Amino acid sequence: MSHTPVNRADHQTPHQDLHSEQGALRGERPGRARNPVIKVADLAWLEFEKPDLDRAEVFARDFGFAIAARTERELWLRGTFAGSPCMVIRRGNASRFIGPAFRAAERSDLDRLARATGSAVRNIGVPGGGHAVTLLDPSGFPVQVVHCAEQLPALGEQQPLLLNFGTEHRRTNATQRPPREPSRIQRLGHVVLETRVFARALDWYLDTLGMIVSDFLFLDGQRDRGPTMAFIRCDQGSLAVDHHTLAMHLGPGNGYVHSAYQVTDLDAIAGGGEYLAERGYRRSWGIGRHIQGSQLFDYWRDPDHFMLEHFADGDLFSCDLEPGWAPMSASGLAQWGPPVTRDFLGTNPSPAKLREVMTALRGDNELDPARLLGLMKAMSS
Repeated sequence: MSHTPVNRADHQTPHQDLHSEQGALRGERPGRARNPVIKVADLAWLEFEKPDLDRAEVFARDFGFAIAARTERELWLRGTFAGSPCMVIRRGNASRFIGPAFRAAERSDLDRLARATGSAVRNIGVPGGGHAVTLLDPSGFPVQVVHCAEQLPALGEQQPLLLNFGTEHRRTNATQRPPREPSRIQRLGHVVLETRVFARALDWYLDTLGMIVSDFLFLDGQRDRGPTMAFIRCDQGSLAVDHHTLAMHLGPGNGYVHSAYQVTDLDAIAGGGEYLAERGYRRSWGIGRHIQGSQLFDYWRDPDHFMLEHFADGDLFSCDLEPGWAPMSASGLAQWGPPVTRDFLGTNPSPAKLREVMTALRGDNELDPARLLGLMKAMSS
């Protein structure tokens, strides 16, 4: 997690010079729990299953990961920053997302979490060793909270380019020729999940893991029914951390949407994108700059159709900043960039998508016809 100390004396009061044009209305849901069980420090890694680890490793290297460990049945991927791995891919019969692992601030947090949830602390086979508590969130995702015995050492960085700005000339008598190479991943930034039980899942992450909301999105004409998307960060007090470590939105499916990995700068995003395109991979959307989180982005599909994002220059918030509120819309996803694609929005019609919608509308969850119509309108606006 990227973090920066914040001087509280310089901090604006809630909704003065807010990052969003709107704050909460009187009586709207708060963006944090009063007394969470623990406060996780960061997202540690994501877990997947795939049938072809060799193909997964080729894409991982092309996307910019380094290999932390490889066995016949497991592939551990990492970035250049010291810390935990970014991802583990285990050999399985089909390609699927298993769930996220969050990093506990202290080993004792695992004991507290286990007592509060009736769970057990167990040893895990992460490189360097460690312990974990495994829980099930309301959406049905296995969620691990981990504490690693050892950190992976830092690797060599992809250095940012020295840029000239207006009359500030920091580079003279030297050309700019960045090599055409993979974007070198620094770290895992966030994961985005779709859920049919958005409000229940949001409460669980706030109450159990102590996360706090940076931004809520709501449907046009339905703000009184509450938000349908939340960008959620970890609470490290006065340390400013990523705008979102986890984002969730209401939808007909329960599943992985995308995950995001930090790289050095815009040139690393663009150069790495050219490298991926030359090797036949498919861009989902980009390059652009988001609104919520402000980060530069570029989205790609791996050979198993999972979406991954290169990002740089994201917002960092301390615990003092209150949630912003904004309407949910496709046009509100970016400050600049190409039009958002149907592939990124997940709105390409298919028999599988139709089955998801019908199952959700019949089930005991938070998606009803009005919510569904509102989501469809938002994704076309």
